Amino acid sequence: MEKHIKVLVLRTAGTNCNGEMANAFEHFGAQVDQVHIKRLRQHEILLKDYHILAIPGGFTYGDDIESGRILANELRLHLGKDLAQFIQDKKLIIGICNGFQILVKAGILPGNLDKGQSSMEEGFKQSSTLTNNDSGKFEDRWTYLKVAGESVWTKNLSPVVYFPVAHAEGKFIPMSEDVLQGLKHNQQIAFTYCSAQGGEPVYPENPNGSTLHIAGITDVTGRILGLMPHPERHFYFENSPNWNGQAKKNKLGDGAQIFKNGVEYVRNTLLSNRVTE
Repeated sequence: MEKHIKVLVLRTAGTNCNGEMANAFEHFGAQVDQVHIKRLRQHEILLKDYHILAIPGGFTYGDDIESGRILANELRLHLGKDLAQFIQDKKLIIGICNGFQILVKAGILPGNLDKGQSSMEEGFKQSSTLTNNDSGKFEDRWTYLKVAGESVWTKNLSPVVYFPVAHAEGKFIPMSEDVLQGLKHNQQIAFTYCSAQGGEPVYPENPNGSTLHIAGITDVTGRILGLMPHPERHFYFENSPNWNGQAKKNKLGDGAQIFKNGVEYVRNTLLSNRVTE
């Protein structure tokens, strides 16, 4: 019997996309547990028992102070060693929207660019941020994204995908030119906003003004992904506003491949050489 692929969908007060995230992984056969941060902090649930950590969108703790900051601090201060071991074990992490903000502000992304490894192996160090949209307002719209690099999460995606955004603080800014050059050199830029044809975007095609139109990044290993747009909200083709009613029912949408990739990585890489149960 095949060993279960286990996904932990992290939630806390204000998380609101955990159901969609769980559905996306469950569709491809993963066992998904939606776990409150308190249960991890109290060691009722152990992160090491899972293969994928998924941090969904929402407005954790009301985005008090700034978006994602409080949960990022909880992860960094209370679960840092557990997360470092999780990464060292070559497991997967994905953060979407608020989850991306959390990964960046915890220092998990983009990681230690200078030494070519996750910053978590030597402690957390924030080197980028996600801040207020240039428009000065909450942006709730569909966006086209160019797949800018290949990683565990992005392989086999179409060159241009279509995901919705829903954020007020989605402008990605690296904290120095060195960080930006590291992202480029290490091919860590996973998604960039673009026009419908894949060209240079203008507002609202880039809804927030991100540096180099960056919509998502990975760490240097490609096993940790964060992005502002929501692939779980374009899981079925019918989710798209461009659906004309002629598509076959339940045909998968642009976002499904990301979650399939995660499940297949666990099955083919983490579990392939282990005794099944």
